[in-house]
Amino acid sequence: MIQRATTHGFSLVELSIVLVILGLLTGGILGGQSLIRAAELRTISTDANRYITAAQTFRDKYFQLPGDMSNAQSFWGVAHATPATCVTTASTSPLTCNGNGDGMVYNSTGSNESYRFWQHLANTGLIEGTYDGITHGSTSFSSTTENSPRGRLSNSLWFVWNWTAPQSGQWVFDGDYGNRLSTGVQAANSEPSNVLLTPSEQWNIDTKMDDGLPAQGKVKAAWNGCTTATASNQLSATYQLSQSGKACMPLFVQAF
Repeated sequence: MIQRATTHGFSLVELSIVLVILGLLTGGILGGQSLIRAAELRTISTDANRYITAAQTFRDKYFQLPGDMSNAQSFWGVAHATPATCVTTASTSPLTCNGNGDGMVYNSTGSNESYRFWQHLANTGLIEGTYDGITHGSTSFSSTTENSPRGRLSNSLWFVWNWTAPQSGQWVFDGDYGNRLSTGVQAANSEPSNVLLTPSEQWNIDTKMDDGLPAQGKVKAAWNGCTTATASNQLSATYQLSQSGKACMPLFVQAF
């Protein structure tokens, strides 16, 4: 007698169980990615507050701002005795350059203050890392991992620069920015100015730290693409929350 082979398929119940399991796995992965991104975003406000506090603590101790400090060499030694040469002299030891002591962190004759800023803070132990204090490119502010602290988001760096009152800017709103702290994605021969966040992500940070408005308060945004503004003087602009792509980088103005 010939016996026929019997095949068994999956029952509807078994298929349902498999589909449920796949759904849970997919949901877990997507949920995990969302949690990771949320944690990354929280590090921006955490790092910003840490650097602002470090600069204020430095000023309380030395009566000047890091980078701008006019007697820094008295504390940490001389990277080069000639100011015009010191500005281009890298130093991964405490040896440094003096700033001009005018209360503004920018480039002076004797020092690239925006990068000596990080070196001075590291010399005091207020931040971690080693920073060589000079630009790394064809312009006076070219940020790399050698002269600037890394952000927690991919390829991002932190930067300090003094903008007293930019007007009619191509990417920043009009206003008095003072000593501005910012973070963005590294760009060739430039400060870290490539966009880092979506408008909704920046809005989230701005709302938690400030007023949720991109042209006002202590947390601002580049207006071009990130906001509803079409010109730098439109200070009532809001974040362009319908934009899903990265278009923003946070600016912490009058930080210290």
